[in-house]
Amino acid sequence: MIEPFRNEPLSDFSAHAGEQRAALDAFRTVEAPLVIGGRRVTTKDKIVSADPCAPARVVGRASKATPALARKAMAAAVAAFPAWSRVPAAERADVLFRAAAEIRRRRWEFNATLILEVGKTWVESDADTAEAIDFCEYYGREMLRLAEDQPVVPTSGERNRLRYVPLGVGIIVSPWNFPCAILCGMAAAAVVAGNTVVVKPASVAPAIGWKVFEAFEKAGLPPGVMNFLPGPGGEVGDLLVDHPQTRFVSFTGSKEVGIRIYERAAKVQPAQRWLKRAVIEMGGKDAIVVDEDADLEAAAKGIVASAFGFQGQKCSACSRAIVVGKAYDPVLRRVRELTEALRVSDAREPDTQMGAVVDERQMKKVLDYVRVGRREGRLVTGGKRLDREGWFVAPTVIADVKPSARIAREEIFGPVLAFLKAKDYDDAMRIANGTEYGLTGAYYGHARLERAKADFRVGNLYLNRKCTGALVGVHPFGGFDMSGTCSKAGGPDYLRLFMESQAISEKT
Repeated sequence: MIEPFRNEPLSDFSAHAGEQRAALDAFRTVEAPLVIGGRRVTTKDKIVSADPCAPARVVGRASKATPALARKAMAAAVAAFPAWSRVPAAERADVLFRAAAEIRRRRWEFNATLILEVGKTWVESDADTAEAIDFCEYYGREMLRLAEDQPVVPTSGERNRLRYVPLGVGIIVSPWNFPCAILCGMAAAAVVAGNTVVVKPASVAPAIGWKVFEAFEKAGLPPGVMNFLPGPGGEVGDLLVDHPQTRFVSFTGSKEVGIRIYERAAKVQPAQRWLKRAVIEMGGKDAIVVDEDADLEAAAKGIVASAFGFQGQKCSACSRAIVVGKAYDPVLRRVRELTEALRVSDAREPDTQMGAVVDERQMKKVLDYVRVGRREGRLVTGGKRLDREGWFVAPTVIADVKPSARIAREEIFGPVLAFLKAKDYDDAMRIANGTEYGLTGAYYGHARLERAKADFRVGNLYLNRKCTGALVGVHPFGGFDMSGTCSKAGGPDYLRLFMESQAISEKT
């Protein structure tokens, strides 16, 4: 009997620092091939990932796919689909449970790869790995639930049932900011539902993507069910999205790329027999609203944790603090104190609270926004690149920002926080809802909690707590408007996106 789902506990590094340090010391550059139909393929051209905190250190080298190899991967997924789609749901779920066990067994290794490849701190990397385990465990159980006969209204003279069947071949395009958990979650959901996939990991993070693939391979996933295909989005990604045998695309990433995929997937290609399904998760411009009757200390701590965890490189990160009236100055003052107390250092060190942004391109983008912010508001702290090896940007707070400012409307995806003052609660909600995004948000206050539930238009609303840290099964995740299709990853609706329903009626 399978036990009820429980979230994977986070590691206690006071007891396990030695294991994590040993995994970091033992780490060697990951050499990742392509895998097409179970066959490993190496190419001369490579995708190379480096440590953001020490860019001279190569973390991963992945073979780079070509359009020809992408077509072969697609053919392999098409060929594997008929057999895999007929594997009983319980057997498919068992693959996920075994993959979860494999990731759990290699937890320190997975953490080390995340620390080195994308600059996550020990705590953030461990949470990423734990979430990958959670996705496998949760979606396996969800598949068992959905494999049961679904309720229909009985009628005399017929035996009727409703069941869910897989869609076909899907494309998984994963992001670099949660390169373990989100890749694992999107792929796990698709294959446990009976589909086959071509996985294109983020080019910034192919090493951890390879390790996720290894876990599924070790778990007994048959050849061709999951094909591993690092490659450039403009060539390989577009080809896979456009392919007439692609049945669905699952994407997490930027708004610009998400819109591009959504548009391309909507176009019916010659010989295409269906309308493609697009499961799109994009960005956010998330706000924490602090009302005058809030616990201001708790609000300040929640703002700092949400704004600067993983260097602000989360779609759920707080990039706007909207503070009502007389609460503004004390909250700003406390946020500044907490921000300046953050330990910004090499992510390999266990006490680091904030590492480097993921690469030089991201650093330049963040610093460009800092320059914009200096013109649009008052720099309170930070606002510069730190003078050390790596792509370090000081955690930055810019106050007295107007709702129309670029740094109050555009996603920065870095450690830059805009402070906005609201006249009252209604003004705060107008500001909070005044962007094209609607992913996460938090409200700190007491008297107007019920109003906030009705007024704050986001997919994930948190009350008197930070706006990051969604847990699989606990906080189904996905947003409104330009934050995506609100797919609610880690929730009871998610697997339905990778299946279609069939009604079967038999005369008795």
